[in-house]
Amino acid sequence: MTTPPVPPADGPVGAQPELPACVRHPDRPTGLRCARCERPACPECLREAPVGYQCVDCVNQARRTVRRPVTVAGAELVSKPVVTPVLIAINVVIFAITAVQAKSVFDLRSSNLYVDWLLWPQRASAGSWWNLITSGFLHVNPIHLVLNMVALWVLGRDMELVLGRVRFVGLYVLALIGGGVSVYLFGAPDVPVVGASGAIFGLMGGLLVALVRLRLDPKSAIGVIAMNLIISVSLPGISLLGHLGGLVVGAAATAGLVYAPPARRTPLQIATMVALLAVLVVLIVVRTSQLGCQDVGVGIYCPRG
Repeated sequence: MTTPPVPPADGPVGAQPELPACVRHPDRPTGLRCARCERPACPECLREAPVGYQCVDCVNQARRTVRRPVTVAGAELVSKPVVTPVLIAINVVIFAITAVQAKSVFDLRSSNLYVDWLLWPQRASAGSWWNLITSGFLHVNPIHLVLNMVALWVLGRDMELVLGRVRFVGLYVLALIGGGVSVYLFGAPDVPVVGASGAIFGLMGGLLVALVRLRLDPKSAIGVIAMNLIISVSLPGISLLGHLGGLVVGAAATAGLVYAPPARRTPLQIATMVALLAVLVVLIVVRTSQLGCQDVGVGIYCPRG
C-alpha cells in the first residue's frame, strides 16, 4: 500500500504560486515590491529612486522629510522675485494717479494725493506721521521715477532671492521709514521730501552686508554706494539725509537677518526687526516733542521752530 504524495502548501504540484496584490490596487496581482517598505506594488505605483524603485507613498514621505536648501537668511530658494515687481508697479500706479490729478508729469503740486502724501516735517509733527511712509511712494517727475525703479529692480531682485519675500518686505519698509526718520530728525522742518531713494539706499546697504556675509567681493557694492552718495551731495534737490538714513537702517536690518544663528534664526530675526522699528518710533516721538507743531486749522503752528 502506497501513500499519495502531499501537495505543496501553496497548491497542487506544478501550479504557479499566487502573486500578492498591489497595496494601492487590490485587483492587480504583482511580483514587484517597493525597495523601501517592501510592500507589493504594481508598475503604475512605483517610481525610480536612487536605489531601486519605491512606491508612491514612500516617495511622498521622503519629499516631506528631506530638508530643502535655504539661503544664508533662512529663506527657501526661489527662482524669481515677486515682491520687487509688485513694488515697482505700485510706484508707477501712484505716479500715474498724481500725474492725472495734476494734469502734468513734471509739476505735480496740484495733485491732492501728492500734497497729502509728501513728507513735510512740520505737518508730520502735527499728526501726519504716516507721511514718513507714504512719501516713499511719490516721485517728482518721470526721470526721478525711472531712475529709482531701475535701481529697485537691479537691487531688489537679488535681495529678495537672498532674504525671501517676507524678510525682503520687512527690510524695504524699515529702510523706507529710516530714510524718512532721518529727514524728520535732521532736515529743515519746512522743506518737503518725496521719493523711494531711502528704501533703495537701504537695499544698497543690505546688499553690502549680504556680500560680506557670503564672503564675496564687496568692492562693487562699495563703489555703487560711494558713487550715489557723491551724486547726492553734488546735485541740488536730492535728500542726502534720506539716503543716509535708509542706508544705515537697511544695513542694520540685513545684518540681523543674515548673521542670526540657524538654531534660533527666526526669533532673532523678528527681534531685530522689531527692535529697529521701536528705535525709529522713539526717535519720531522725541523729534515730535522738539518741534511741538500743531495744526491750527489755517496752517501749521510750530512755536519752537
